[in-house]
Amino acid sequence: MAEPSWLEQLRAARKTALLRDVRKWREKNALGACGSWQVEVGEPDLLVPGALDRELIKESSTNPVFMRKDTKSNFQWRIRNLPYPKDVYRVSVEKDRCCCVVHTTNKKYYKKFSIPDLDRFQLPLDSSALSFSHANNTLIITYQKPTEILTAEDELQKELKKIKAANNGDGECKTQ
Repeated sequence: MAEPSWLEQLRAARKTALLRDVRKWREKNALGACGSWQVEVGEPDLLVPGALDRELIKESSTNPVFMRKDTKSNFQWRIRNLPYPKDVYRVSVEKDRCCCVVHTTNKKYYKKFSIPDLDRFQLPLDSSALSFSHANNTLIITYQKPTEILTAEDELQKELKKIKAANNGDGECKTQ
């Protein structure tokens, strides 16, 4: 039996929608309980009420912050707090490991990341679709979306319009 496509899995899944600038997933763990949230796009909620370790220990505000912010035609990642000039950065594709690599020639920063959207559709990485820029201590990495992803996102938007979404992040929303 063939494995269902990503869109078919999404249609069959239990869904909850809030109108926010974040895409996150939660799957059941081995014991069947809900696991922790995995933020795929956007900034995670940094302060969780009641989390004692967040109140006592805090990361430095000068550490690099890696996050994904997509546009309609591109996947985009932003790495804040990188003060080096643009010619120090090297952004490349490792096709054998299906990931992108960012590193500096001064050996101060190194990051590997994958593109889950391409993994879901089993599409290869294309180094010609990858570009980057640097401004205001922020490295902006852009990967142009393939036509298969753009088509799937249009179908996904049609599917998501069927879900009743809560207008603010504080209210409860029903799972469909």
